[in-house]
Parts: sequence; structure tokens; C-alpha cells
Amino acid sequence: MPIAATLSAGPASSGTSRRHSVGRAIGEAFDARRFGENTDTVVGKLESYLEDLSVRGLELTDPAALSHAARALMTPESETVAAFDDKKLAAIVDLYLRTGIPVHSPGYMGRQFSGVVPLASVMDLVSSVTNQPSSFYEAAQLPNVAERIMGEELNQFIGWDPGSFAMVTTSGGSLGNLTALLAARNDKFPDYWSAGGSALGGRGTPAIAVGDDAHYSVSRAAGVMGIGEDQIVRLPLNERKQICVEQVRPVLAEAERRGLRVFCMVASAGTTSVGAFDPLDELARVAREKNIWLHVDGAHGASLLVSDKLRERLRGIEKVDSITWDAHKMMFVPAPCTLLFYRNKNKSRGAFRQKASYVFDEEPDIYTELDSGDKNFECTKRPMIMPLWTLWAMYGRKLFAEKIDYLCELTQEAHRVVAEQPDFDNLHVPEANILCFRYRPADLIRGDDIHRLQVAIRNRIKREGNFFISKVNIDGVAALRVVMMNHEVTPEHFRILLGEIRRVGNEIFRGQ
Repeated sequence: MPIAATLSAGPASSGTSRRHSVGRAIGEAFDARRFGENTDTVVGKLESYLEDLSVRGLELTDPAALSHAARALMTPESETVAAFDDKKLAAIVDLYLRTGIPVHSPGYMGRQFSGVVPLASVMDLVSSVTNQPSSFYEAAQLPNVAERIMGEELNQFIGWDPGSFAMVTTSGGSLGNLTALLAARNDKFPDYWSAGGSALGGRGTPAIAVGDDAHYSVSRAAGVMGIGEDQIVRLPLNERKQICVEQVRPVLAEAERRGLRVFCMVASAGTTSVGAFDPLDELARVAREKNIWLHVDGAHGASLLVSDKLRERLRGIEKVDSITWDAHKMMFVPAPCTLLFYRNKNKSRGAFRQKASYVFDEEPDIYTELDSGDKNFECTKRPMIMPLWTLWAMYGRKLFAEKIDYLCELTQEAHRVVAEQPDFDNLHVPEANILCFRYRPADLIRGDDIHRLQVAIRNRIKREGNFFISKVNIDGVAALRVVMMNHEVTPEHFRILLGEIRRVGNEIFRGQ
């Protein structure tokens, strides 16, 4: 007799609740009907949130006031399980929504995270309820199959041999970059994992080469690996803020003379500051000459691969060794969802070399073949692929391609609008959906004054709460930065933003 049938035929049939072994309050907290009621409350509020397309930015709240409001919603009960209060749940959701960045508003142009496709968040809810850690097939069967499928689907745009590559999901681009750097180090120094630095035998100091505008997670990952700042070789940039290919060989040669053994070069596909794409084709040629692993931090810009119009930005991607790709940026799914690709699937197992009998099977089979626990840092890992795979399954590539195309076209139009303004300066030609510029009244000349004005403008714009933009230092001087992540934003919204910047800038400049 099946176990379920045995249980149902046991003592519970005499009238005892099937939750007889736990308290009533615990049973109610886990009750399926209660879940339905909670979901109705939350979904109703989220529908209203998504329907509100008013132009607004971040409503900053004093941290002490927010802490007080949050504590006021907490039960004082400590001796028993508190009774459920639907009004309190509604208040918690209201507070959460009110104090967050309104990523669906046309006033939001500030960061590289976006509003998600709503269906993706529904699937994220399913993942939260079922709670299937996805590093091992037996714990999360569909997520592991979906991960394999999405790797194959997206590799169509990378161009590797379908049977030779590997893809693993990981929690964020920073962790993806760290994992790739570990795989690169262990590939070039095979004994390093077991013997540490002594494996080098005095044959030089491990180093990595990065573009001078690389994301800070790359140098942070190097630090985690014991590679100090002095072992990070900075590659100069050209006027487009890309790695200058002509200077790569001389810089690497100088590093070698200093006793550094560069084992990995990190290029960017969409830098965080201006969205620049490094010349991957040429860098791959240098990497082959020097026997250096070439990793691409494509956290932001790798998504352009799904666009027929924009794929050329990543020309040469098929020649690199590994790629970090954040789907929670330009694929519009909940964070985190990072895809880490390896050209050689055998090297995907090189980042971590461990044995653990409680998770790693001694006798691999068709099921353990899909395990990723030996390839990623996490043992317990969210099934982060499910929202992305669901969208791809339901809508296909064009949903992503059309939105990405629109956002990049919108950014080009914003660049043209800035060029028409005599008191604004464009700082680069956008390659994707990031644009940096400065507001500069005609009589403002000194660099330090320009810097302070941009910072003050950004801060006041943020405080006023009509728009949300960011800032970045370019050549040591602050610039205003917009990131177009919302298809509800139009050129007219951007023109209104410039008017706000001009008004605020003039007030600050005149001491008002």
C-alpha cells in the first residue's frame, strides 16, 4: 500500500487532524488557504503598483523614521505565535512599495536593474513556494533541465560548438566573475588549488589584466583570490572608453618584466560607467598569442546578443574562454540570475576541486550529469533560471530583442537631444542603453566647479523625487548618467528630465 494511503488509513481517520503533532497556530501559518488569502492581498497591491505609470523617482525616507515604521509593524508577542493580521500584511507591502525605487516609472533612468516582465515574478513565486535548491538534479529536476536548455538556446548567439561548451547559473555577476577567474587560475596553474602559491616555484607572481574601466567586482574577486592591487595590470582605454588594443601588448610585456604572470585578461561587454564594448576579436588574438585566458564581463551587455541589430557589438565573442551574463539586467527577470558560460565544458569544472560525499555522487549517472554543484560556489542555489526559461518558453527571443532594441534606440535619441542643448555636453557616443553627459552653464569653466555642480544636481534631483538618475566620474570629473531600462520611457520624458536638470543646475549655480 502506498505510504500516503497508509497514513490516511491510520489514527487520523478516527477524527484526529493530520496536523495533530503541531500546534494550531503553526498549522494555520502553513495553511494553503491562508496562502491564497495572503497572495490575493499582495497581488492586488502589486497590480496597482504596476498600473501606476506616473513620472516619479525615489522617495527617500529618513532611516530612523523608516526603522520606526518597520518596528511598529512587528508583533510584540514573544511567548506564543501571534495571531495573523491581514491589515498588518497590507501595511508591510505598502511600506515596501512606497520606499523602493519605482523601476516601472518613466522617471526611473538611474540604474542597471529593471522592472521585470510580470510573468517572471509569478514564476519566481512558484520557485519560492516549492523551494528547490538547484545545484543538484535530484533536488530540482525541471530547473536543471531548463538551465541546460537555456544554455543551448543562448549559445546559438555566442556560436560555440553545441557539444563543447557549458553554462551554469550563479548568484550575480560578481560571483560569476570570481568563479571564472578561479577556473582561469586553476587552468593556467594546475597545482594551485592543492598547493597554493608554492605551486609556482618562484616562476613569477599570478596576475590578471583588466581594462581601466572594469567593474569593481573584478578587482574584488582578485583580492578574494589573494591577488593584490599590485598584481592587477591596468590596460589603458581609447577615446571610446574601450581597451586600447594597440597598447595591450606593450603593457603585458612590461608586466612580464616586473615578474608578473598574467593568466587571465578581463574584457567588458558593456562597461558600467558608459556601456562601452571592448574589441573582443582583437583581444582574443592577443590572448591566444600569450596563452592567456580571456574572460568577458558581459553582465550588462551580453544580452545584446539576442538582437539582430546589436549583436555586432560583441563581434569575436565566440573566441573567448568564458562569459558572465546577467539576465536580471537586460533580460528583465528578478535578481539574481547570472549565466556563466565556458567555451570548454571540461574547464567549467576547474574552478572548484573538492570531494564531499554528502552531495557529490561517486557513481555518476544520467541524473547527476546535470548537477552544477561542482561548477558553482553555491551549494544551496535558487532555481534562478526558471523565470528566464518561462519567458523564453512563452514568448521567445523577440520579447527580449524588441525591448533591447527600443532601449538602445531611445538612448541614441537622448544623445541627439543632448547635442541640441548649448548648455549640455555629451561625453561619449552610446553603444547600448547608457548615456553620460554634463550640465555646464556657459560661464562655468573650472573642472572642480563642474564636478561639484554635477554631484549637487544629481543629489537634488534624487531628493525632489520626480526622476531617478545616477552619476559617474569620467576622467576624474563627475557626470550625470542615465540608464534606459524601461520601455515606458519616451524621448519626451528625457526632455522633461533635461528641463529639470537645467532648472536645478541654475538654482545651485546661482546659490539658490
